[in-house]
Amino acid sequence: MAEQHAPFRQFIVKVHGRCNLACRYCYLYEGPDDTWRGRPAAAPPEVLDRTASRIAEHARAHGLTALSLILHGGEPLLAGAETLGRFTALVRDRAPAGCTVRAVVQTNATLLTEPRLAILARHRIGVGISLDGGLPAHNARRVDHAGRPSWPAAARGARLVADRFPESYAGILAVVDVTQDPVQTYESLLALRPPALDLLLPHGNWSEPPPHWEGTGTVYGGWLCTVFDRWWKAGRRETRVRLFEECIALLLGLPAITEALGLQPFDAVVVETDGAIEQVDSLKSAYEGAARTGLDVFRHGFDEALRHPGVRARQAGATALAEQCRACPLVSVCGGGHYVHRYRAGHGFRNPSVYCADLQRFIRHVATRLGATASATTATSAMATAVAAVVPSSPEGGIP
Repeated sequence: MAEQHAPFRQFIVKVHGRCNLACRYCYLYEGPDDTWRGRPAAAPPEVLDRTASRIAEHARAHGLTALSLILHGGEPLLAGAETLGRFTALVRDRAPAGCTVRAVVQTNATLLTEPRLAILARHRIGVGISLDGGLPAHNARRVDHAGRPSWPAAARGARLVADRFPESYAGILAVVDVTQDPVQTYESLLALRPPALDLLLPHGNWSEPPPHWEGTGTVYGGWLCTVFDRWWKAGRRETRVRLFEECIALLLGLPAITEALGLQPFDAVVVETDGAIEQVDSLKSAYEGAARTGLDVFRHGFDEALRHPGVRARQAGATALAEQCRACPLVSVCGGGHYVHRYRAGHGFRNPSVYCADLQRFIRHVATRLGATASATTATSAMATAVAAVVPSSPEGGIP
């Protein structure tokens, strides 16, 4: 019998491969992989047409009842809102009956206008916004190619979505900056009224550590713990914070699919503007060619990408982890952390996350808060046991 792999359910399509901003920390355009330079700026119609057919083919072959279509870049709105709408309609038209296509555009918000948002809304395309915080100072490194600040246009765009198109508002993605006050950062983003917030650790690895990284210190873990407490103690759900909610789910033994935590097979694939099928962009922060598969939508289906060694490693669960990770009591929650954060030059990805100590501190902190709530509300013994299992295992900090 042929070996089975979890199908792709997230299709990240680079509709435009350039950006109108020149963020000083961007791993995609400032990092070690510059393969974007040799690709067309915008995906030609034939690439989008073939991609739509390949997505439908994969959905049909695996009986998918739902999939995510993520319109990405660069800055995808440089391709034009009508182009995004036509491509999304094409994917929906070709998807098998009974398969829901949830589409979202991930944008820096600077090009959002009411007419463009109206087009996106008409095509049922959600709007995800990338920001570093909700104040000008938080976004000082997000500048255009002339060095001008992007914040005025981005803030205008974010508020326009919240005010005029709330049904299209998918949420905000923010990279953690530990030089900024955690509560102020969270509350400034909350002021933009996102229905969901994704807090991401900056990409780094053992050979190129993240900014302000302290070795076995826990500056990032501490930052996340502070925001978690502010979110947890609000008394109501002000917004969904994906990292927090998925950590809680995993602590309770529930499934959660995220790059940052857990052992569920990762299910995202990328199509570049030239039709190349690649692994996710974050790998490009490790070394040039790390995301390459050698496949493209004209000659290959997505099932062939499932058989690529890099994809198989990301779907192998605990067996792909370093020995010390497999022995760690937090492994079912941590999952080894984000795959790219495990990289060490000359040793590949079979290492603990460079954020190992931070993740330990954060997960134990969440478990402690959850355990206290379970005790206070006389929750089920199963819940209390699940939480208690990770709290006293070892002191915070330090690589197991």
